Amino acid sequence: MKINDAYNQWAAKYDTNENKTRDLDALATRQSLANIPFSSVLELGCGTGKNTIWLSDQAESVLAVDFSREMLQIARQKIKKNTTTFVEADLLQPWTFIQQPVDLISTNLVLEHIEDLGPIFQKVKPWLAPNGHFFICEFHPFKQYQGSKARFEEEGATITLTAFTHHLSEYLEAAKAAELELLEIKEWFDDGKKEVPRLISFLFRNG
Repeated sequence: MKINDAYNQWAAKYDTNENKTRDLDALATRQSLANIPFSSVLELGCGTGKNTIWLSDQAESVLAVDFSREMLQIARQKIKKNTTTFVEADLLQPWTFIQQPVDLISTNLVLEHIEDLGPIFQKVKPWLAPNGHFFICEFHPFKQYQGSKARFEEEGATITLTAFTHHLSEYLEAAKAAELELLEIKEWFDDGKKEVPRLISFLFRNG
């Protein structure tokens, strides 16, 4: 099943099914960006808007992009502010949806579905304002090594989405090539630190 089709199918249940990854990602985003100043945001892969809600309360304008029409419909129902704009677009295609640089570009649980990180970082660079930040939160590669992937249950069957494992070096090399400065790497655990971390987040800055 294509990734887009899978997310369209998952959309109706995404907010209500038990999902530790979804919930931890929301926590990681809020804690990581709590002290980062920004007034304009580009959110790549907004899904059903779990982070868009918070970003819309913090910023003067949010451009939220996703390639799942069904996910976007749910997000639009949650957030009706005229300062938040939703756009259906594929991140692998030219970014015609953005017109001017922003203070923050955020992407969550999206890059695992993209095989080559380099082009994404190269597209991010010109749309970040000077000293703007690029925030990433993804499945930790350690978790991926154990076989974890985005998945959901549908009529008794498990739908597993296509995913690519990205090692830490891939993120850092892509950022270096795009001339983005690493400010922080943080690992996020389910309960304490008894198991491998579930998520990893990166905060980069456009110098």
